[in-house]
Amino acid sequence: MPTRYKRKVILQTLQKLNKLPLPYELRKPSRAEAEEAVRTLIRFIGDDPTREGLLSTPSRVLKAWEKDWGLGYDDTYRLTQTTSILGGQFADGRQTLSQLIAVQGIKYNSHCEHHMSPFHGTVDIGYIPRKGGRILGLSKLVRVVDMFSKRLQVQERLTDQVADFINVHCKPLGVGVLIRGYHTCMTTRGVKQHEVVAVTSALRGEMLTKPEVRAEFLQLVRKK
Repeated sequence: MPTRYKRKVILQTLQKLNKLPLPYELRKPSRAEAEEAVRTLIRFIGDDPTREGLLSTPSRVLKAWEKDWGLGYDDTYRLTQTTSILGGQFADGRQTLSQLIAVQGIKYNSHCEHHMSPFHGTVDIGYIPRKGGRILGLSKLVRVVDMFSKRLQVQERLTDQVADFINVHCKPLGVGVLIRGYHTCMTTRGVKQHEVVAVTSALRGEMLTKPEVRAEFLQLVRKK
């Protein structure tokens, strides 16, 4: 585990990347208050929270948000994931020349902060390690995506956060992130447009400043 100082630095960096309020700026409601809020919503839409099928719904909703959908808000989870990710950098197999490394088709699930409705899709990540630098384990890129997707999100911010995390913590020559998303807030309500995909990208370093590097990345992750 990191030292207390390092833990504080990591959490402050994550707080900035997440654009979350500091803990003292929010009063977290009690579990009883949160469960009652779910019951209120059930009554608002016209159902009876005391009927058999809905009796355990408030506790189930809280558990889903605590253990999965909202896990990205938990300091312990974020610290553990960040420590694991940064501990997964290695020197074995590094190339004499820095070359583009890309991982395509990382699956993610998140919730839109506007309607709290699910959206999902794929993430493509490419980065160029510095010459003689360390390489990030490929599975660690999946952990980065998971850490930022397990919270209320918008796809544009998720794209930036994944790119910024890699750029800040791994210090590559360049990093590119491309996310494709399918949003139920658009497929099940409002315009109800099915099979519409939202595409967002974030480029840092040489991915942004060198057209040939950007073109190589986009060619590698282009959807077949």
